[in-house]
Amino acid sequence: MTRSSIKGPFVNERLLEKVLKMTATGRKDAIKTWARASSIPPEFVGLTFLVHNGKVFKEVYVSE
Repeated sequence: MTRSSIKGPFVNERLLEKVLKMTATGRKDAIKTWARASSIPPEFVGLTFLVHNGKVFKEVYVSE
């Protein structure tokens, strides 16, 4: 089931705060997250995330 176009994309607020903090400081550390349902906005391009799959964290690099 897809998300309604009226509602717009879902981006976890806490994850977005972490990304904005990382880009403000200019660091390139991996960001740990459990928010697998979050959409990927353009602000996430070029960053590395550690996404929890229920057992371990998998490294995901976001590119265009």
